[in-house]
Order: sequence, then structure tokens, then C-alpha cells
Amino acid sequence: MNAAAMALRVRDVHVSLAGQAVLRGIDLSFVASRWTSIVGPNGAGKSTLLKALAGLLPTTGQIFLFDQALMAMDRKQRARQLSWLGQNESASDDLRVWDVAMLGRLPHQAWLAAPTAHDHAVVETALKATQAWDWRERSVGQLSGGERQRVLLARAMAVQAQVMLMDEPLTNLDPPHQVDWLEQVRCLTAQNTTVISVLHEIGMALQADDMVLMQAGRVVHHGACADAATHRAVEAVFDHRMAIHALDGQWVAVPRIANKGLL
Repeated sequence: MNAAAMALRVRDVHVSLAGQAVLRGIDLSFVASRWTSIVGPNGAGKSTLLKALAGLLPTTGQIFLFDQALMAMDRKQRARQLSWLGQNESASDDLRVWDVAMLGRLPHQAWLAAPTAHDHAVVETALKATQAWDWRERSVGQLSGGERQRVLLARAMAVQAQVMLMDEPLTNLDPPHQVDWLEQVRCLTAQNTTVISVLHEIGMALQADDMVLMQAGRVVHHGACADAATHRAVEAVFDHRMAIHALDGQWVAVPRIANKGLL
């Protein structure tokens, strides 16, 4: 795969937080127009890696976004090319759903400029795609956790960035809306958007094109989700407490229950 096909490249990236090493020499390349899921045990450094890719943390090493040094780009340029949906993000309870989604258009607007007709059309499309259109005049404070998450996803989609970074995007979503999210990701990659998501739901993570497995601040495997080597790596990193099987043409993670009884 040549460099032109890579949306993000990471070379020897280290991150320390509060004096503790969290990422230890990360080397990765993310193929453009594909969905990559990042998984691993708690404390593996998954969210820290995603924040580093977004330019939200001080790092050593190099990160390139479509062959441009990420930190050399001005903030507005970076915000147009990278959209971010963070873990446990919030929005002011007083804001209308419409206004929250419209925030995704800020990187494309001049300072204090009113939204254009195109901005309105993009936001309408994003809210309809996340099934949040009917609430557009409601305040965020009136929504459930799952409804808020769908509005925040609409805001991220409204950026129309080439790369979308999502940290635990399925939080508070019930199973039907998790499936809706999966369908949206597939639509995005079909439109040449690169999606990188941190997920705890291994079954959903296996639906991605590629998977990055992390443990103790390092990448221990990077490969296609359909590969047997990836399945073995998932089982190993979670201490063989689950097994990967094919079911109805999809890969699923099945828990392995140790027969130890209860004390």
C-alpha cells in the first residue's frame, strides 16, 4: 500500500500523562476510505491514541494526515479534515439540537458569518441520518443519553471531514441504534471517509475493515478483521475469555465462561 493511500501515519509516537508513559512507540498506518476499530483491555491506551491522532495531546514522534505533518497544520484546516466524537462528550442543555449539529459547520465558516444554505442542507442531512431530525427544535436538556449521543454524532458528521475519529460512539445507544450507527459508518466509508473508532463492543468492532489491538500502551496486532490471525490476537489479548466464531456470515465474539463456581 503506497503512502498516498494512507489517511493517517503514526511514527514512533509516545505520550506521557502526569509523568506516566501511556503510549510507547506507536507505529501505525490507517488506510484511507476504510473503517479501523481500536480495541484492547482497560488502560491499554486506546483513547489516548485517538486523542493523539486528533492533535489533542502533546506527543513525541510524528503524525501525518494525508502526508502533512498534523501539528504543522493550522487549527481550522485540521478541523475541516478531522472530525472528533469524544467519550462522554456533552453539550449545553440550553442549546437546541439544530444548533449543536450546526457547530459541526464552524470549520467551514468565516468568523461570525451566518450559516449558508449549504450549511443548512448538510446539517439537515446529518440529523436525518442519525434519526434526530424530529427533535431539531428541542433543547439538548430534554433528551435521553442515547438521543444526545445521536445528536453529537450528527454534529461530527456535519463537518464532512475526510477522517472521523470516534471514542466509544456506542455509549448509551440501544442495539437497534447501534446497528444504525454501523450502517452510517458503512455509508461514510463508501463515500471515501476514513473512520477510526475505539470500541469496547468486540462484536461490533469485528464488523470493521481493520482492527488495531492494544495492550499496555503498545500495538500488539494490526490486521484485517476477517483474518484468522486477528481473531487469535483478540482472544489472546483478552486472556482467552472469549472466542471468535462465524455466525450468519459475520464474526461474533462469544464469552468463555470458566467453570469455577461461586465462593
